Amino acid sequence: MRRFGICLFALALAVPARAEEVAEDFLFKLQATYIGQSKRAFGAAYTGTNSLVPQGEFSRTFTSTLFAGWRLNPGTELYVNPEIALGVPLSHLSGLGGFTNNEIARTSGPDPTFYRARLFLRQTWGLGGDTEWLDSGQNQLAGKADVNRVVLSAGNLSAIDIFDANAYSHEPRRQFINWSLVTHGAWDFPADARGYTWGAALEYLAQGWALRAGRFMQPKQSNGLPLNRQILNSYGDVAEWEHDYSIAGRQGTLRLLAFRNVAPMGNFRSAIDNAPSTGGIPDLTVGRVSRSKVGAGASIEQRVFEHAGAFLRASRHDGKTETYAFTEIDRSLSSGVLLAGALWGGAGDSAGVAFARNGLSSAHREYLARGGLGFFLGDGRLNYRPEQIIEGFFSRQFAKALWATLDYQRIRNPGYNMDRVGPVNVWSLRVHSEF
Repeated sequence: MRRFGICLFALALAVPARAEEVAEDFLFKLQATYIGQSKRAFGAAYTGTNSLVPQGEFSRTFTSTLFAGWRLNPGTELYVNPEIALGVPLSHLSGLGGFTNNEIARTSGPDPTFYRARLFLRQTWGLGGDTEWLDSGQNQLAGKADVNRVVLSAGNLSAIDIFDANAYSHEPRRQFINWSLVTHGAWDFPADARGYTWGAALEYLAQGWALRAGRFMQPKQSNGLPLNRQILNSYGDVAEWEHDYSIAGRQGTLRLLAFRNVAPMGNFRSAIDNAPSTGGIPDLTVGRVSRSKVGAGASIEQRVFEHAGAFLRASRHDGKTETYAFTEIDRSLSSGVLLAGALWGGAGDSAGVAFARNGLSSAHREYLARGGLGFFLGDGRLNYRPEQIIEGFFSRQFAKALWATLDYQRIRNPGYNMDRVGPVNVWSLRVHSEF
């Protein structure tokens, strides 16, 4: 309770700064987010080493981030984000492909941990012509910029800061919080255990379309915290094409993403073939060598009417190798709707409902069915069915910088196992403040 009180006190301190339409040379912004989750007990025929436990559980997370930025010269900006986090996950963060809280810092534990989340440079080269106004935001200095420009971001950041920036399902502190809904579920995006990495991305932005590509460091070990600095030998490459369009006067955006990861990963088929020499149970940790994983994703965001938007994502990868930096999803389809509170007279309110269907490759299924353990999955057996997730939330603005959200998630076949059909019911309370 004492920690909870400290978290709420930090939230109360966050009050909004007055926004002015003037160019900024520096910025200081703060966010703080608390999420408490309650999982109800559910039915399961058996429970393994890496299963979501069938008993009721409570989970909590708290993060607070300082966003600081400086304009070093007209085209160069520097950003740094110190962050503090604590988190106690459900079932030691096991037993699901689509985990229920994207805010969980996998290495923070129940006590606050302070670390640097981001430290990066952004260099912009304007190409002339029309200009547009960039509003002040977290890691975005307000000011004018050429519509046609080249932008280089390099340093310590998150790959999903730049890629797959879907307007209706991307920000777990204000929108959906399930891992399957924050980005492409099957994009094993390069990151350390907290979701950050080192690397660089180059973007070409033009009127109505954009092209971007980047290379980022991988962790030294699967879902580990230390990063492998040998970025020529272990890396995650990603490229994305973005195109704006209009249907009946309503704006939409299409994004096509492709990625290739190279790292010392275990192979499902090799682990199965080598099972006789490892006691009959396949083991991904035996025979890890440098391998590649390739995949792709498509994302659509579409304004439905003035105060409502919808999104659709589909992604998959080859399914041959273990999860290395994100979660155990080999293919995913998700869709949902986000509503703005202006529909019911609550200017700062929002609500949304979304669905995700996650799946595994045939080799991944067989590996788990034979008793193998993944980083997150391992019921000891597997009666395979796709994992299905429904999430709905209502967020109410109580002050200029304070929101409270009630969120509900219903999960069938947790960990892709029909013998643990559930359904799993998870209720969440999110309190978020920013200025």
